[in-house]
Amino acid sequence: MTTVLQYEQDDLGVVTLTLNHPETRNALTGTGIVEAMLDACHRIEHDPSVRAVIITASGPVFSSGGKIDEMQRQIGSGFGSDVLRQEYRQGIQRLPLAIHQIEVPTIAAVNGPAIGAGCDLACMCDLRIASEQATFAESFVKVGIVAGDGGAWFLPRVIGMARAAEMSFTGEAIDAKTALDWGMVSRVVPAADLLTTAQTLARKMAVNSPPAVRMTKRLLREGQTASLANLLELSAAYQAIAHKTPEHAKIVNDFMEAKAARQAARK
Repeated sequence: MTTVLQYEQDDLGVVTLTLNHPETRNALTGTGIVEAMLDACHRIEHDPSVRAVIITASGPVFSSGGKIDEMQRQIGSGFGSDVLRQEYRQGIQRLPLAIHQIEVPTIAAVNGPAIGAGCDLACMCDLRIASEQATFAESFVKVGIVAGDGGAWFLPRVIGMARAAEMSFTGEAIDAKTALDWGMVSRVVPAADLLTTAQTLARKMAVNSPPAVRMTKRLLREGQTASLANLLELSAAYQAIAHKTPEHAKIVNDFMEAKAARQAARK
């Protein structure tokens, strides 16, 4: 049986999650990918050895979002609006909450088209790297529905309200270069270099103090909604914790020892 989500962890604690349902172009609904992602998020949150997460996909498409045959099922007479609302709440809407709660950095390595919920999945991550073949489309209106997975929350925070409105109201795709210009992605690389680039970046994060990285991510997230006064208060509390971590103590002690050695060598 094909594993719809591959889970791999390297020696530095970088986990790579690979969507693996190419026959549906890695559709999130109706494939088991959402359930597998939820299990992976739970595993990551309970494994202190994990230091960064990469989300990518097999095949030429990152994710096609929702399956049309699933939508056909949902318009059937047996599904009332309240049933469908609960289906969303207990289904795909659990995914943005789970990814958003991951304490370590998350990187979307977008290998190809990210469509609808696939685009939103990329935006759920802390940052995005795109291959030259990547495209992004908030295309829900093209099939007569809305972003039921939180896209209206994530997309404006990534590219700003005006550009998010343009993508959402037209449903048209943007290419990787436009995504870079708009700040949706931080890098565009050749397809052959995508995963290596994402892994190199993740490993640069993974070598830093895990408590400091986790608290830094939390501060960045809180800074999106908190007042400056409240964020400063939280920063002071986190800083007090950081100063007492063994990772910080080792860095400071190593620096002081090296400084003493340099001073001794000059005498």
